Amino acid sequence: MTPTTSAPSTTDTAYVTETEAGNLSSGLAALAEGQGWTDRPAFHQGHRAWTHGEVHDLAARAASVLADHGVCPGDRVLLALPDSLAWVTAFLATARLGAVAVLVNPELPAADHEFIAEDAGAALCVTGPGLEERFAGRTRLGADQLVALTRSTPPTTGAHPAGPRTPLYIQYTSGTTGTPKGVVHCHGDPGTYHELIGDRLLRITPDDVTLSVSKLFFAYGFGNAFVFPLFSGSSAVLVDRRPSPAAVDELVARHRVTLLYSVPSAYAALVADRADGHAACFASVRAAVSAGEGMPAGLGERVTELLGAPVLEQIGSTEAGHAFCANSFDANTPGTVGRPVPGFDVELRDRAGHPVPDGSEGELWVKGPTLTTGYLNLPGETDRVLVDGWLNTRDRARREPDGTYRHLGRTDDMELVGGITVSPLEVEAVLRKHPAVREVAVAAVTDERGATALRAYVVIGVSPSTAPTFAASRSGLEAELIGLAREHLAAFKAPRTVHVVPSLPRTPTGKLRRHLVRQGAW
Repeated sequence: MTPTTSAPSTTDTAYVTETEAGNLSSGLAALAEGQGWTDRPAFHQGHRAWTHGEVHDLAARAASVLADHGVCPGDRVLLALPDSLAWVTAFLATARLGAVAVLVNPELPAADHEFIAEDAGAALCVTGPGLEERFAGRTRLGADQLVALTRSTPPTTGAHPAGPRTPLYIQYTSGTTGTPKGVVHCHGDPGTYHELIGDRLLRITPDDVTLSVSKLFFAYGFGNAFVFPLFSGSSAVLVDRRPSPAAVDELVARHRVTLLYSVPSAYAALVADRADGHAACFASVRAAVSAGEGMPAGLGERVTELLGAPVLEQIGSTEAGHAFCANSFDANTPGTVGRPVPGFDVELRDRAGHPVPDGSEGELWVKGPTLTTGYLNLPGETDRVLVDGWLNTRDRARREPDGTYRHLGRTDDMELVGGITVSPLEVEAVLRKHPAVREVAVAAVTDERGATALRAYVVIGVSPSTAPTFAASRSGLEAELIGLAREHLAAFKAPRTVHVVPSLPRTPTGKLRRHLVRQGAW
């Protein structure tokens, strides 16, 4: 099952307005016009706002610029840009031309940029500041150049024809276990994300204002801050870098944000070192959505208290495009990732592929309308992960009696110590109860003698109210944590050592890189 990114064949490469309805870019422009959204704000950045009408006009002009730089239907256009209006217009312009956008984190190491550009066979690289040398050997267009040329270039008069299964974009997996893989999605997928999640579950209206801490290059952020606003007539706040907790406070208050999207580690930072009680700057927020990793026990309650709004946990994947299990306003069960999103089927299976009964742990398999057509250039991996239309997510979960699913980590998270399999999440949950611990990661680390033992890495987050409750010295804290684990866990599950570190190794999307934790250094 090898994915293809070639556009539908046509004897005439001119834009055909009569058959362009399936093209995402022209379809969104027509939607905004038909719904009367053209004068409504679509994106905010800094102290500037752009309307839906302005965004689609700029996208049509940007399509002319990309065409002038040689982009043709089926070509792949690499976007290594921070979240910005340039990102939005470059994506829509690429779609309008019938080309395929390759979404890349601009802050990746040079080697990763080189790998993705080569793997995707990028015909053009549109890049942000400071990346000129990264793509020096390739056809490149700087974001500033794109913006300047767009102002003076006439718009295209139509869009290349596309169907719902015509490739639209390639998003690379986050690399939590190693080399990223290119995941192909199609023109019909974003509309389905919005219909099933943005509309049905989150009830997004034109009056909503979104702030997504997760970025546009990430599947979660792409849906939150690009798809949902453009399909609902609402608006999103774009921030070029991951905002600090203080910046989140200011942005929410200034733009009267109603929907906040983030990952558990960022929510933990948001509630850290605050006095108890609701913060007035969050008065406009009606819901906070959490994904990317499981939310630690107790954190959701603290976030709800701070925001004065429910926390809706969900789980998705790059391969599914967005969430496939989610809580909603009508059905929110804290501590779970909710129920299957309408249109998706979910099964729990054992290692042999057989269904497991309710209450038992199993691997999460999912089937639904937006599953990827496959991994770019990796037919063998595609066939291994996609079986008879089902995706093996490699997540572990348990189905509760009420039909909700409780996420138990990844299948590759399990650690082998002395021949016994241990879940690090269980150990981390115990250590996180200590008031000094903000973040923790546990892994089986091999020492210089070749012996393997559980080791815990903790990031301290101390508020004034909890500072006196633990030993002042680092060695005292380490002893307390080992004692806490031995008190609540079987002896073989208690970490042998505890190391205080300034931060944990995370992907740019906030996920823990367990393969680096296992190396014992990063």
